[in-house]
Amino acid sequence: MEATKGRVLVIGSDGMLGQDVCARFAPHFALLTASRRSGDIRMDITDSEATRRAIEQSAPDVVILCAAYTDVDGCERNPQEAYRVNAFGAANVASVCAEAGASLVYISTDYVFDGAKCEGYTEWDTPHPLNVYGASKLVGEQWVREVCPRHWIVRTAWLYGVGGRCFPRTILNVAREGKPLRVVNDQTGSPTFTWDLAGALLEMVQRSVAYGTYHVVNEGAATWYQVACEVIRLATGWGLLSAEVSIEAISSREWHSPTRRPAYSVLNMERLRWAGVALPRHWREALQDYIQRLHA
Repeated sequence: MEATKGRVLVIGSDGMLGQDVCARFAPHFALLTASRRSGDIRMDITDSEATRRAIEQSAPDVVILCAAYTDVDGCERNPQEAYRVNAFGAANVASVCAEAGASLVYISTDYVFDGAKCEGYTEWDTPHPLNVYGASKLVGEQWVREVCPRHWIVRTAWLYGVGGRCFPRTILNVAREGKPLRVVNDQTGSPTFTWDLAGALLEMVQRSVAYGTYHVVNEGAATWYQVACEVIRLATGWGLLSAEVSIEAISSREWHSPTRRPAYSVLNMERLRWAGVALPRHWREALQDYIQRLHA
């Protein structure tokens, strides 16, 4: 397939999501990569001058900001760093994009919501984060909206991918060690494969959908326990696990974490549907694909 005209800069290209975004976009755009440690450009989004220099010199048509401080418990222990990266860093990128006339894709999170709704959140629901990670990403959203008119804010959830540490991989590693698993069963969300999220982002950019806020997740909903059970079932079927695995459902109170998490943070994709973009497949189908890729 011929490349689409245009230059795309992926910031945070070496991360779990960034790797899949690069793989999806590379056949269709002139792709530039940036991160603190690798890529075409070395940059730290919290460094205002370095951010300005990198974006101005690369002259992208679209910037995809995958770089973020995503350690939820780490954000709770170090809120200053969370806001420095997720809010101030996003503001740096957004302001330079606005000056350069570039469109910005900002990746946000279901954790901007508090889970009190008990049904899928739409793009028009009012955010009310329970934790520092969600609050810092929400401030990032607000900066992007304020300073960069040509933006897509994309909220997603419970990301996992082949290129990094994630919940399904942790479940597999613990199971392989023969240790019993205790997994929270009272938090419900939208498990999302980074490969599928990256595919939706590609279609959004290619189709130049209307700017604004979108939810992009794999369809369906699950608890962490349900995801873990499906990982074990699929991994056993593909020969990644040989012994029987003990897995126990527990409550959030039994899982000692400094972070309050929403009990229900499922995202509805109303704007994506209205834009005519193909909705990502069901999370069970996506998880099967993920396990197959690990097996391969």
